Amino acid sequence: MTLPGDVHPESLSRLPRLAREQMDERGQAFYDAVTGPQSRTLVGLQGPSGIWLHSPELGERVRAVNQYLRYDTTLDRRLTELAILVTARELDQQFEWTAHEPAALKEGLEPEIIDVVKHGKPVDGLGPKEALIVSFGREAFRERKVRSETFARAVEAFGTRGVVDLAALMGNYAMTAVILNAVDQQLRPGQKSLL
Repeated sequence: MTLPGDVHPESLSRLPRLAREQMDERGQAFYDAVTGPQSRTLVGLQGPSGIWLHSPELGERVRAVNQYLRYDTTLDRRLTELAILVTARELDQQFEWTAHEPAALKEGLEPEIIDVVKHGKPVDGLGPKEALIVSFGREAFRERKVRSETFARAVEAFGTRGVVDLAALMGNYAMTAVILNAVDQQLRPGQKSLL
C-alpha cells in the first residue's frame, strides 16, 4: 500500500503520532487514559484517540461525551452500533465503518441489517426500532432534516431523552468522520476495507 505523501506512516494520518514524553502533564494524563486498560478504544492510537492527543483538552471533553454516547444512553449497545454505522455510511467514512462493523456484529447486530445500511437498501423487513434508526439517520444526513412523522415515531420508540441521545450520537460520529477526513486517516496496511 502506498500512502499519500503527507500521511505519516506511524499514525497513518496527516498528523504525526505523539509519544507520551512529548506531551505536557495534562497531555500525559490524557495519553494514559486512552492507552490504559479502561480506554475502550477500538483502534488504539490510530484514529480518533491519536488525533485527540494533538488537542488533549478537547480530547478529554470529546472522549467523555463519546463514552457516554456509546455506553450509557437509553439505547442498547446493538442499536448504538447501528446508529454509528448509519452515520459512517451516510458520510462514506471508511475508517469509522471498518472499526465499527465488527463491533456491531459483536453486539449482536445481524449481518442482514448491516447489509441494508451498507448498500442503502430499503428498510422494509427490519424490526421497527432498527428501521427507525436507519430512516432517522438517512433523513438527518441526506435531507438535513428529520421528518415530523419520523421524529414522532422516534419519540414513541425511544422517548425524548432517547431521541436527543440518538441525534447526539450521530452528530458525534459525524464530527469524528469530518476529523478523520481532514487528517486523511488511512486503514492499517493489509486491513480489509469493509465499506
